[in-house]
Amino acid sequence: MKIMIMGSGGVGAYYGGLLAQQGNDVIFIARGAHLQALRANGLQVKSVHGDFHIVPVKATDTPAEARVVDLILFCVKTYNTDEAVKAIQPAIGAQTVVMSLQNGVDAPERIGKIVGMEHVLGCVTHISSALEAPGVVKQVSQFRRIAFGELDGSISPRAQGIDEVLRSTGITVEITRDIRKVLWTKLIFISAASGLGSLTRLPMGNYRSVPETRTMIGGLMREVEATARAQGIALDADVVEKSLKFMDDAAPHIKASMQLDVEASRRTELESMIGVIGRRGRELGVPTPVADMVYASLLPGEIAARKGD
Repeated sequence: MKIMIMGSGGVGAYYGGLLAQQGNDVIFIARGAHLQALRANGLQVKSVHGDFHIVPVKATDTPAEARVVDLILFCVKTYNTDEAVKAIQPAIGAQTVVMSLQNGVDAPERIGKIVGMEHVLGCVTHISSALEAPGVVKQVSQFRRIAFGELDGSISPRAQGIDEVLRSTGITVEITRDIRKVLWTKLIFISAASGLGSLTRLPMGNYRSVPETRTMIGGLMREVEATARAQGIALDADVVEKSLKFMDDAAPHIKASMQLDVEASRRTELESMIGVIGRRGRELGVPTPVADMVYASLLPGEIAARKGD
């Protein structure tokens, strides 16, 4: 399969590397020092599941150079979504599928508005992976899972074909009939890990069991749950308990990607991870006091980071 990795950071480069290992024709879209390192030295992956090195790799900063591809794994930061979707348009043919591995819940609609919803599959990933240096990815979580599905709930031949390709890499893969449920279920966990991690600036194991902090974690999770249910999304009855257990079972050293950006004074996905909760809540009449407090606390740093871009 011919595959474009649009946004070759920790997540995109890791999955792209696994796919290249299996003989797929993978082209990485990157920029700056990372692009130069990929071209010069290939892709080096350090992973709890085993290290590997892909040499050579196809890498460019111009998506049009890839020509038409079969699959685009869309992995850019959410604040770059609109610009990046426009850039991939030359690579989209009649049968091309675009799957967003981004955080948040609105990526399918944002992408589909530009390229056509018929090209889009909904997708969620759970993984902890980041760039350690240009051309070097460090993947630290035992979990590396992708769930995806058609937005109409069908199990299509194209989804089954993508499932086969992804499954060959050794990651956990699931085709779902209710991808919106999966997207909001992930937001329950990732908003709490991103928000409280960014506020404490500590690894997950240092804050998840502190009683006062755990109360905030649970409160934020319940606000996301209430916002999803107000939209008619049928979450599991025990979704918050499952999310807390997932957090408890995660390796204690893990930090969410947004937290890493906060700690490095970089622009973050605050709007898609936390801000969206309050915005949707106000539209639906759902109170979101914890989300609003977390958002307001992190917003000054986010504004400063945007000015520094």
